[in-house]
Amino acid sequence: MDKIYFDNAATTPLDPEVIAAMLPWMQEHHGNPSAVHGFGRTARAGIEQARRKVAELLNCAPGEIVFTSGGTEADNMALMGSVRDLGVRHIITSPVEHHAVELTAHALGHTSPAQVHWVRLEADGRPDLAHLEELLRTHPKALVSLMHANNELGTRVDLEAVGRLCRRYGALFHSDTVQTMGHYRFDLAALPVDFITASAHKFHGPKGIGFLYMRSDATLKPMILGGSQERNMRAGTENIYGIVGLAKAMEIAYRDLDEHVHHVQGLKERMKQRLKDGIPGVSFNGDSGSDSLYTVLSVNFPDDGKSEMLIYNMDIEGIACSGGSACSSGSNKGSHVMAALYPAQTGANIRFSFSKFNTPAEVDRVVEVLQRVLAVAAVKA
Repeated sequence: MDKIYFDNAATTPLDPEVIAAMLPWMQEHHGNPSAVHGFGRTARAGIEQARRKVAELLNCAPGEIVFTSGGTEADNMALMGSVRDLGVRHIITSPVEHHAVELTAHALGHTSPAQVHWVRLEADGRPDLAHLEELLRTHPKALVSLMHANNELGTRVDLEAVGRLCRRYGALFHSDTVQTMGHYRFDLAALPVDFITASAHKFHGPKGIGFLYMRSDATLKPMILGGSQERNMRAGTENIYGIVGLAKAMEIAYRDLDEHVHHVQGLKERMKQRLKDGIPGVSFNGDSGSDSLYTVLSVNFPDDGKSEMLIYNMDIEGIACSGGSACSSGSNKGSHVMAALYPAQTGANIRFSFSKFNTPAEVDRVVEVLQRVLAVAAVKA
C-alpha cells in the first residue's frame, strides 16, 4: 500500500535539487565561516551568496536578511526586539496567530511595558480592519503582528491593506509568512511591512533554518548573544548547509511558481469537489475560496467522534493528515484557532495540505478512504 502525505503545512519533503545543493557543504566545505583561512572564507562565501539570493528574490537588501533556526525564533525576535529596542508599547495581534506569536505576545504582556490588544475577527478568520484601525488610532507606538495565511484554515490576510493602516498611524508591521513563503512572490521594496519570517522546511528546504527580514530602518539588537555571526545579529556558528538549502529551495520555488500554483490549486479544488459530492454534510473552515492559501484545506466532517480518531484511522490506511497545527499536536486544549472562530462547532476537523509532489490520484484515494472510514464510524455509533 503506497502511503499518501497530505500534511505539507506541517513540513514538506526535501526537494532532490536542494539535497544536491547541500551535499558539498556537508561533505567537502566544512570550514567555520568565522575563520580567516581558506576553509573559513569558502564557508563565509557560501552563506553570503545564499543571503544575496534570498534578498534578490524578495527585492530587499542582503543586510535585511538574518538567518535563524526557523520561523519560531524569527517571530520571537521580531516581537521581543520591537518592544526592547524600538519603543513599542502596544502589541496588536489576533487570537488565531501561530503560537510563536500568540504565546510571545502573552509573555510580553506580563513581563514588559507593552500591552497586548486582540483584534476582532471576521467569520472566516480575517482581521476586522475597522477594529484594527480603531486600535491603532487609540494605541500609539504599536507593533501589529498578523500572519499572512493561517496555518490551520488557509485564510489569507491582505498585507497591503494592513500595512497601509500601520503606515498611516506610525505603527510597525510584522507578518508571519511561514506558510506563504515559497508559495507567493514578495516585493519587499514595495510591500509596507517591517518584519517577515520564514522557515525553509515549509517550501521543500531543510528543517532548522529560517530567516527574519528586518527593514533597514527598523533594526533590532541581537536576541542570542555570543559571537559576531550574522553580521552581529545572531551569535552562534552558522548552519551553513541549512542556509544553502534554504536559498536553493527559494530559488526553485520562484522558478517553478506558476506551474506549482496551477498544480496544487487544482488538487485543492478537486478535493473540495470530491468531498462535496461524496460526503453529505461536509463543510469547510475559514476561507476555502480562490483567495485562500492554495496549499491548505480545512474540512469539518459531520461525525460525532473526535478529530484525533479520524486522523488515527486515516493513518492506519497510510494517509497522513492533521487536525491543525503540528505545534499543537498532543495538546489537551485542542486548536486555539477553532476555539476562537467556531466555539460551538461539532464534528471532526481535519486539515489536508498539498505539495507539488502530490497527485490527483492521491486525492481520489483519500476521499474514497474517508468515505469508508466515516461509514464504519457511523455504524459503530
